[in-house]
Amino acid sequence: MTVMPLITTSFDATSTAADVVAGHDLSGTRAVVTGGGSGIGVETVRALASAGAEVTIAVRDPEQGARAAQDVAGTTGSTTLRVARLDLLDLDSAAAFVADWEGPLDLLVNNAGVMALPQLTLTDRGWETQFATNHLGHFALTTGLHDALAAASDGARIVSVSSTGHLRSPVHFDDIHFAQREYDAWQAYGQSKTANVLLAVEATRRWADDGIVANALMPGGIMTNLQRHVSQDVLDGWDKAQREGTVVFKTTEQGAATTLVAAVAPEFATGGHYLEDCVQAPTVADDATGVRAGVRAYALDPGNAQRLWEVSEEHLAQRPDAD
Repeated sequence: MTVMPLITTSFDATSTAADVVAGHDLSGTRAVVTGGGSGIGVETVRALASAGAEVTIAVRDPEQGARAAQDVAGTTGSTTLRVARLDLLDLDSAAAFVADWEGPLDLLVNNAGVMALPQLTLTDRGWETQFATNHLGHFALTTGLHDALAAASDGARIVSVSSTGHLRSPVHFDDIHFAQREYDAWQAYGQSKTANVLLAVEATRRWADDGIVANALMPGGIMTNLQRHVSQDVLDGWDKAQREGTVVFKTTEQGAATTLVAAVAPEFATGGHYLEDCVQAPTVADDATGVRAGVRAYALDPGNAQRLWEVSEEHLAQRPDAD
């Protein structure tokens, strides 16, 4: 069997989003960035806007989005920033966002997320919150915007922001929402991040003929609001590892760089890949221990990807539990 070489670029772990978009003219490009009001999301918006893209900041809190838009406009001079409400835990909110969208969409960046909720919390549909937010909400948005993505004149890209957290867990199809197994915050986060990769794999398979490709990525370790639920003990451990040099944290500008590579780099005009530090990451065995980088085979498995898509469609067809 022929092993294809990994896709590389001229960028690396130290590159910034501004480095990646330098020389790109994105005038006429229409983009949506979920969670674009803070963290690497706002730096993704800033880089896209600086290159001339029309960017919609999709956020749960429109006031936060407006502040981010004002900040980005001030640093880029962009006059084509838009803010729209999107609550990924509310499927009606996702449906309203889709209904309000008009015209083609060139780039969808599924960036928003939640990490390591300390206790099991369920939505009104009985879904574990991390899986519901990080995957199912984005699945509803992505599938809802299919026609807009297919209408892009030069093809469209979907970018799913995943994490090395996916190394911790595959999607447990027999118990996604921890009805039978004991809840673990990092296992729950891990399977939601694996789902982000599988979405990119299956969206590419289903939609490549429509001119739509999708890739997933690990942005790197960046301290943002994403860590607001992480325990102090874990945060102290990360801080110690950083001081000892065993872990290197990126700036938000560096963290957004891999997102921008997936969004605009010609090397990733094909889909179904997982990026890390601005290049395609190697695949690691599902049973490999002590792994801190790369992508698990289960996250790229076509069978898992197809199954997750079908399971996600079944989830979206459910109605909330009656009180």
